This record gives sequence, structure tokens and C-alpha cells, in this order.
Amino acid sequence: MSVPVLETHHIVRDYHVGRTLFAGGQVIHAVKDATLKVEKGKTLAIVGESGSGKSTLARILTLIDPPTSGELLIEGERVDIIKTGVSKQMRRKVQMVFQNPYGSLNPRQKIGDVLAEPLVINTDMPASERQDRAQQMLKKVGLAPEHFNRYPHMFSGGQRQRIAIARALMLNPSLLVLDEPVSALDLSVQAQILNLLADLQDEFQLTYVFISHDLSVVRYIADDVMVMYLGEVVEQGSREAVFADPQHSYTKTLFAATPRADVASIKARLARRAAEIA
Repeated sequence: MSVPVLETHHIVRDYHVGRTLFAGGQVIHAVKDATLKVEKGKTLAIVGESGSGKSTLARILTLIDPPTSGELLIEGERVDIIKTGVSKQMRRKVQMVFQNPYGSLNPRQKIGDVLAEPLVINTDMPASERQDRAQQMLKKVGLAPEHFNRYPHMFSGGQRQRIAIARALMLNPSLLVLDEPVSALDLSVQAQILNLLADLQDEFQLTYVFISHDLSVVRYIADDVMVMYLGEVVEQGSREAVFADPQHSYTKTLFAATPRADVASIKARLARRAAEIA
């Protein structure tokens, strides 16, 4: 049996607020007990409202913040960023795509330099090879060679997110953590980016952790779904099982509050609205 790309056991993340010399302050339990597993080439969607702990967990999975307790394994290797730090080899394995593509791109850097930067920091690759790889990756995400020497402000939101995805892939990562990667985009552009992510996953056998509050997006892209509420994992299972028969009351409430976009549901809403007016 193959080793999962990502595995966690009982991850906890606490924050201490209001602590002073004379008072202990308050403990905020941002993530209470998160255990998960993602196999190679699969997508785990983490769902929850703002404040549910999903972005805090994402920062732990991408080796930005340490957990207060619990165990994190990447391709079977235990990672403890407090005790041992993060090696360049491990850093290459895990990359992140953020919600705001413009905020994550240096406005003073040309796109070619943005893409090459991870290679400069993490490899000994010569400049000519870095440039070749950056140009190849631009093509992979649907951009043209002439974009290489342009600046971030010269691109649309969807194009910037393509650039952010290309940058995340420059180091051939095993795991990509995507934190609300399409929520700032128009619906038509969302569909394009989701299709791009699906194509890249198939081509490179990428493993995704997809953070989202949008259930229609989750239903499209996920293999498995994990629902978080106030820092706690309240439901977990395959996409089919969770959407067909949610078990936890919070999951049911979350699903009920999300308008369905299929034709029958739209017609039913229009009929109810017409009846209310009459």
C-alpha cells in the first residue's frame, strides 16, 4: 500500500491572547483535533465558514506555523518545524496558492522573475534553465511567452491566479494547498481555473488540499470532504457520501444555506417567489 502524501494525527493549534505579566490571558482553540489523510493524486476539500479554523490548519499543512500538538507527516516523513526546522527538500514538496493572487505577487517583479524565484532560493539550477522552466510553466497554465517580461498589474485576476499556480508548481511539489483560490474571481473565470487545476492534477499526479466555503466548487473538485466548525472536524468522508447524506447538524445547516444551481432548484425558487408575490 502506498504512503499517503499528507497525513495528520490529532493536530491542535492554540493561541494565547491578552496575556500579561500579571494575568494568564485567554486560550483560543483555533484547531482542536484534526486527523486527515490524502492519497497521491487526490483532492481533500476542507469546508467551513469564516472562523472555522480551516485557514489555520492550512498554514500548519504548508509548514508556515507549527501545531501546538499532534503529528504531521509529508510522504511518510514526520515534520516538526520547531525542533528540526524545514529543509529545502521538504519545502519543495509543499506549496501554497493564496486567495488573493495580486497580494501574493511582488508588483515590482516581472513575471519571469516571480516564477524563477523559488528555483533561485531552493535549487542550484543555472539561470538559463530557470528561464526555460519558467517559460514552460507559463505555457502549462495557459499564458503566452510574451507575458514573461510583464508586471502583475498588467494581468487580469484570473491570469494572476494562473501565475500564482505556475509559481507554486515550479519546484515540482507533491502537495498543493489552495486557500480559497477562486473565491475572488468571477464565475466564468472560476470555472476556467478549476478546469486548469483538474488538468494539472491529471498531468502531474498532484495532490490537493482545497480550502473553501463554496460548496458548489467543492462538489466539482473534491474526492473527499472534511467539514470544520469552530476549530473542530465535525464530519469527514467521500464527496458522494457527505453530499448525499450529511450526518452532522452543522453540515446539514451549511448545505441548506447554500443555494443549489441546478435547473430544477432554480425553477422551484422562481415558483416560490411568484407565489409569494401573488
